[in-house]
Amino acid sequence: MAWLPGAYHAAQDFLAAGFAEAVRRRRSPLDLVFVDMDLAHVGDRGALRRLRSDIVLPARAAGISMWLGGISLGGMVALDYAASYPGELDGLCLLAPYLGNRMLTAEIAQAPGLAAWQPGELAETDEERRIWRYIKSRRTESRSLYLGFGRTDRFAAAHELLAATLPADSVDVIEGGHEWSTWSKLWENFLESHFA
Repeated sequence: MAWLPGAYHAAQDFLAAGFAEAVRRRRSPLDLVFVDMDLAHVGDRGALRRLRSDIVLPARAAGISMWLGGISLGGMVALDYAASYPGELDGLCLLAPYLGNRMLTAEIAQAPGLAAWQPGELAETDEERRIWRYIKSRRTESRSLYLGFGRTDRFAAAHELLAATLPADSVDVIEGGHEWSTWSKLWENFLESHFA
């Protein structure tokens, strides 16, 4: 599993938050890679291309199951990867993902259901609309998607929109906000349910 950090976070933050230790403690059959992302390249798709060439394709060529995990902005990048390269991932673990600006999520919320919402032509160039087009169409995809977030997270309203498209056992909502203590607990819960 390759983990993508949020804005202004780094790979080292996952170690400090105990993500690797939680795997070691359980002796889970899971190898972790923590990725540093340069925010300057998120919108130009360079980050996706590097993630694909440096991590995902080599793992798949070696016969390794590949999951992407993302926190906040890293969750959006993980979703954009899944939308851009269908079939290359075995699953997504999204903790409090950034799912778009409030104008976009309000537009989606005002539609009579996600099925009725139309992403429009901007979905070709706008990653926020592209990830929602993917979420809308992924019902036909068998890949696992796990969503975890805190009840008082500042993006909780958008998380609820995504949660409504997922089976109940793929969503974990706990007390907490948009912070490492919440994400660490969600990670522990994910490991218990998927890699115990």
